[in-house]
Amino acid sequence: MKIILGRLLFVGLLLVGAPRLGAAEPAILAKARSYLGAEDALSGLKSLRFHGTLVTKDPANPANETKVEMEIIFQRPFQQRMVVTSEKTIETTALDGYDGWGRLQDAKDPTRTRQTIVTKDRLRRLRANTWENLAFYRDIEQAGGWVQEQGTAVIDGITCQKLAFTYASNIIFYRFIDPATGRLVQTETEAGDTIREQGERVVNGIRFPRALITTSKDAAGRVQTATITFDQIEVNQPYPASFFAVPSFSAK
Repeated sequence: MKIILGRLLFVGLLLVGAPRLGAAEPAILAKARSYLGAEDALSGLKSLRFHGTLVTKDPANPANETKVEMEIIFQRPFQQRMVVTSEKTIETTALDGYDGWGRLQDAKDPTRTRQTIVTKDRLRRLRANTWENLAFYRDIEQAGGWVQEQGTAVIDGITCQKLAFTYASNIIFYRFIDPATGRLVQTETEAGDTIREQGERVVNGIRFPRALITTSKDAAGRVQTATITFDQIEVNQPYPASFFAVPSFSAK
């Protein structure tokens, strides 16, 4: 979002640097996919919808929380729609292939609207985020990226295998996977944010987390925590192209 959605938590022709085609897939990925579900369930995923609540703690005063409703839809190959609803605003961000757009509405008067086209860098991240949520570690080359093994690291007392999923020099997911089980223990981004999964829920044979906890630092170096808890997860519901297409922009 940024909410970063870990696993859940960029990009073909727009990437800086060429994808490293032909490299062998790290063996740990087969185990990581097996942990998440049977191969036919993972490879058969066409769309994914998450609905839940995002709670962000004020780094200056963790007792102060901001709570918003969030819906995120991903559909193959590169379609995404995210709607964040608060008491004051409804913010929509969408991706349709190589097009991306945003819309900010007044929650009490939806006719008061501001629409924008997303920036090139934001478009890259939307594409990468969409692929990350639908591909389950595989075929990153189809999104213009590559994956590399980077040794081991100890997380929560577990010696994890570290892999870098790179879509651009400024779009990297570092994943730490338990080699004994294939479980994702932690995700980090190139910016230093960490994402942890909490709980689990199995939908259509695929294992999903019940919550994602993202930890980052603000400009002052203070730790900020954002937790998204999912109350609905839907798999393979079809969504029309118009759901993601760039809307007609008002002249207002």
